[in-house]
Amino acid sequence: MKSNIVLGLGYGDEGKGKTTAWLAEQSKTPLVIRFSAGHQAGHTVVDPRGRRHVFSNFGAGTLSDAATYWSAYCTFNPIAYQNECRALKDLSITPRAYIDARAMVTTPYDIYFNRQRESIKRHGSCGLGVGATMTRNQGPYKLFVQDLRYPVVVEQKLQAIRHYYQQQSARGEDWLPIADQAVIDFLQAITHIREDLQIVQEPLFFSDLSAYDQLIFEGTQGILLDMDHGFFPYVTYAYTTSRNAMELIHQYQLPSPTIYYITRAYQTRHGNGFLSNEHLAVDYHPNPTETNQYNPWQGEQRVAPLDLDLLNYALQCDQNYSANARARKLVVTCLDQLTGDLKATQGGQLDTYSSVVAVAKKLETRFLTIGESRTEGLEIDWIPFEAAPTRLAAVGGGTVHF
Repeated sequence: MKSNIVLGLGYGDEGKGKTTAWLAEQSKTPLVIRFSAGHQAGHTVVDPRGRRHVFSNFGAGTLSDAATYWSAYCTFNPIAYQNECRALKDLSITPRAYIDARAMVTTPYDIYFNRQRESIKRHGSCGLGVGATMTRNQGPYKLFVQDLRYPVVVEQKLQAIRHYYQQQSARGEDWLPIADQAVIDFLQAITHIREDLQIVQEPLFFSDLSAYDQLIFEGTQGILLDMDHGFFPYVTYAYTTSRNAMELIHQYQLPSPTIYYITRAYQTRHGNGFLSNEHLAVDYHPNPTETNQYNPWQGEQRVAPLDLDLLNYALQCDQNYSANARARKLVVTCLDQLTGDLKATQGGQLDTYSSVVAVAKKLETRFLTIGESRTEGLEIDWIPFEAAPTRLAAVGGGTVHF
């Protein structure tokens, strides 16, 4: 059995879903493990048969018959889960997902409170209630996936959650009645999925993974949005580094992972917040089937040339948690969208690079290989690469090589 972790080096939209799907295609019995954020992910996959799907509630390897493990680090939305099940069945796919009993449930109250606040603060939220759910669960107003089996428990906890948000809201806000109406659909969705929902306990699930030959830890969003390492307040309420994945790997003594770091050939950001090099033009033609289009919460997707200082920063942030990873690989996507040269800044100076290898030589991480993707389906061409500097870090009193 092998372990792989897929991470984005930017603000999301790098190609994590495509890379996850590619890894699943190489495996006979893959398991995709979601370990951060939740149902707000939008990971677009086009499989060799031309089927296209945007994954939010299932792992991006599902088109290759990969099962999904939805960890307690993630939020769970019953309505979104039900809708995606139906969409996949329309593609003749029967998804398999194991949901951790302690996964936090997002309610309509979380979603509409999130949207109300986002209309004022404009922090770049996608308006799906993930951050609100995690904030609420820090206090006593909790709702877990295991609770969905018991209607009376759901009813009582929903009343408490409504009261919690009523206390959080200013007078005159009209979103609560809208959320009350949405609760009807929420309860119906729970009824429809209750019998089929495969709720598991983490220790028992990880005690026997012999059915799988590859574990793919699928990250969401990007390291520059990490709640600890991003640029507050325009961050996500999640750890988007390998932190959670490495905790699971260490706790259950899983194989040391290979980490796939993903970046587009240019920067993107969907929502407000810092984006370096935005004053510089990107010579490219946008993907006509781009998943992250305009929405009222985030606005338009923004683009800029790559910033090598920020790529190095993101890599260093992750190496705080993954110093003992088995290997690291770099994947550069969307090269087919460039209409001009590959450009990037370092120290504020914009330069032109002849290849992704030339870019990688500027990065302070030792990569095993570099992958180039020039199609939406991510047909990667790998380049052997070990020319980047080797750095040392103290781990448990000793040293390891990056």
